[in-house]
Amino acid sequence: MRYEPFDAAFFTENRAQLAARLPQGAIAIVHSHDLLTTSADGSLPFRQSSDFFYLTGIEQEESVLIFDPSAPRPEDRERLFLRETSDLIRIWEGDRLTREQATAQSGVVRVDWTQHFEPALRRLMRQRKIVFLNANEHPRSGAELISRDDRFRRRLQDWHPAHRYERLAPLLHAQREIKSAPELAATREACRITTDGFRRILGFVRPGVAEFEIEAEFLHEFLRQRSRGFAYTPIIASGANACVLHYIENNAICQDGDLLLLDVAAEYARYNADLTRTIPVNGRFTPRQRQVYDAVLRVMRLCIHDLLRPGIDLRKEYQPAVGRAMEAELIGLGLLDPAKVAEERAKDGTPDEVKEEKRLYRKYFMHGTSHSLGLDVHDVHRRDRLVKAGMVFTVEPGIYIREEGIGVRLETEVLVGAQWNEDLMPDAPIEPDEIEALMNTGR
Repeated sequence: MRYEPFDAAFFTENRAQLAARLPQGAIAIVHSHDLLTTSADGSLPFRQSSDFFYLTGIEQEESVLIFDPSAPRPEDRERLFLRETSDLIRIWEGDRLTREQATAQSGVVRVDWTQHFEPALRRLMRQRKIVFLNANEHPRSGAELISRDDRFRRRLQDWHPAHRYERLAPLLHAQREIKSAPELAATREACRITTDGFRRILGFVRPGVAEFEIEAEFLHEFLRQRSRGFAYTPIIASGANACVLHYIENNAICQDGDLLLLDVAAEYARYNADLTRTIPVNGRFTPRQRQVYDAVLRVMRLCIHDLLRPGIDLRKEYQPAVGRAMEAELIGLGLLDPAKVAEERAKDGTPDEVKEEKRLYRKYFMHGTSHSLGLDVHDVHRRDRLVKAGMVFTVEPGIYIREEGIGVRLETEVLVGAQWNEDLMPDAPIEPDEIEALMNTGR
């Protein structure tokens, strides 16, 4: 394990909080992810289900948690099932967790091998009428793969059709929205490593460098600091490539006079950072580039210090407020006609009210401003749920002027507080003067 493991008390507390959310007499079953295959006999690196990791800390495939907090017998209240190892597995894949190691890692006292799962389940199901089952209910999920949780849900409902089945995801995701101290510590470490990666490349970027060389510099720094690597596929977008929101080819040569948009971050201990910075390839912003950059930076600071706060609705209040600020900046940049913006605003509250996604500013700022961050880069958060203290969100405004080949996006992570917000990446350079100074040191 590259990272310092969480104390088992973290996972024990997570299960205790979930127990308080379950109704009396309910049982919950959560499965690990599958090991995904590629072509021939290949497989992808294993990535544990975020929900399963959150409850157990176990990063092995073919694992199951039975959670029955109101069971009469204490030994039935938490049961963890793991794939039993063998000499052949040890030779080809290395050691798997022993039952004692799994207990030390997860805090679950009773650990058995997976071949004992179904007999134990049949006995426990006879004692319960309400069953909570898990599924990927992220609103942006487009996964077509059938997971272990999905397959199990279908089988169990065939075996026990008379039981009442409930969704575990809403309970678990509401709990995951508020970050605990261990989660924040891991997130801060991911942010620190990401900041070091960004500082590393400020002295490396110059005309003639390839986007993929910059990607390699980031990865070198991340791996050197015990990160598992990139939190997501990095975006290293120079020139007009920065106007493609999810540009991931990273194969162009950086040209003198262009901007370079970097949307890249590290993962640490399963928790993620999410950084975006935009820098001049030659180390100096042009007056127009600086003008656009400053506009985005002003909107970002407004979001952090004034708009993102407990009690606000991200969809109905926050994003429209960001839009109004962005409209003013785009007018100042000469990109929007103030008369047309005023005419559009005059329709607010009328039957033909302009929808937010169709407003004039969306030509130059077409994505959302904030998303939840945690075990997943786009972490669990229902868009209709109000912001609360203890949540972590990105703040990432941008302006994309395709006709000028300019794309500027800035992004950081914010811990929402009751009185004020904390920037979790305070040491990542963002002031344009500081960026220019760091890029030109030693040149």
